[in-house]
Amino acid sequence: MVSEQLFKFSAIVEKLKGGPLDKFAEGFCCWLLDHGFKRHTISSHFYRLIRFGKYLDSNNTDIHNGISIKEVKTLFKGHSHHCLKTGSSDTDIRRAGYSINRFIQYLRESGHPDLLQEQDIYKPVLDAYINWMRHYKHASDGTLGVRIHSLKQFLQWLGPEATPAGLAKLTADRVEGFFLGYAKEMGRAARRSMQSALRTFLRFCLQKGYIDRPLDMAVPTLRTYKLATVPAGLNETEAQQILKGVNRNSRVGRRDYAILQMLYTYGVRGGQVRALQLEDIDWEHNLILFRALKHGKDIQLPLTAEVGESMLDYLQNSRPESSFPHVFLTSRAPYQPLSYSSSLSAIIDRHIRAAGIDSPRRGAHVFRHGFATRMVKKGHSLKEIADVLGHRHLGTTFIYTKVELNALEQVALGWPKEVLPCDH
Repeated sequence: MVSEQLFKFSAIVEKLKGGPLDKFAEGFCCWLLDHGFKRHTISSHFYRLIRFGKYLDSNNTDIHNGISIKEVKTLFKGHSHHCLKTGSSDTDIRRAGYSINRFIQYLRESGHPDLLQEQDIYKPVLDAYINWMRHYKHASDGTLGVRIHSLKQFLQWLGPEATPAGLAKLTADRVEGFFLGYAKEMGRAARRSMQSALRTFLRFCLQKGYIDRPLDMAVPTLRTYKLATVPAGLNETEAQQILKGVNRNSRVGRRDYAILQMLYTYGVRGGQVRALQLEDIDWEHNLILFRALKHGKDIQLPLTAEVGESMLDYLQNSRPESSFPHVFLTSRAPYQPLSYSSSLSAIIDRHIRAAGIDSPRRGAHVFRHGFATRMVKKGHSLKEIADVLGHRHLGTTFIYTKVELNALEQVALGWPKEVLPCDH
């Protein structure tokens, strides 16, 4: 099938041959076809890649001998300046960057590590830390992802000193200076994440002998008060306004509506929506399972008519064919799960703005906070709210009592069913 489709692109594939990117032409075309890219999109990618290849050729760049990601980015900057001089628009340059990023993704997935190998000086140290966290601290992949995101910023800040020899010169003042500068620009969650990452990293460095004295306590503790603020959530009117504003006649709209309807109905975390798989929906018994996040609990809830209908509309009419088991996929090829929280936040932010709602926060938590607030106002008990939200400790749920203390009547309704490990 792919080989037959490849024949349709033979002419444009040939144009890429003979240049510095020739040996990747057919493989890249097959990869685009396998990932569901449309014919006109594939042609556009090749057209832009041909122009980039000509630029590499004019600069005598021998890509066959290997080239790092940083070098590709540097070359693309030069290519961008060249395009501006020849009258190309900013839009043309942005689209060229998108095509080159797709080419880089193909190379990574197709076993060309020699071509695009990370050359960051801190990589050996970071890899050793990841191995230590995984084997000695038994950290989960989710925890590692958060730690890596934070530590990369610190290691990049260290620059050439982000090596075992360079870390030996690290002082408490430098650690404190970095963290205080970082904390000025970031919110509470980001500060706490960086604080944890730095402290575990510095303990690792001491154990490995990179530093000769404990520096983990040099990371300042910035006092915050858990119940100091009221959760920023959407009220009922705002939530309904957002749902009604979604265009359900488009492929993207049907997906987005199903996501928003789920967030509104269950108050689950964005990560639980992104992780939802087809097998988690029990259509026969009208149940839906949300997997635990952040040391919470798996919860199984009734599949409401609104959520069921919106998901069926998306699954039958909009979800692209894919081997991924996840319910929600990207709307553009290559079709894959919404791997990053920022992807879901962007979807929510777009619809909040379209509804003309002024909200200080625009991620999945605005629906979660709104859901919890509605439960409080309806008189549900803290225990039930904690069960539905997947909280293990009532203290986590207690912040919502600030919204309306008079509504806290301890009524046992017993709606959600906790799923124990033996039930899976």
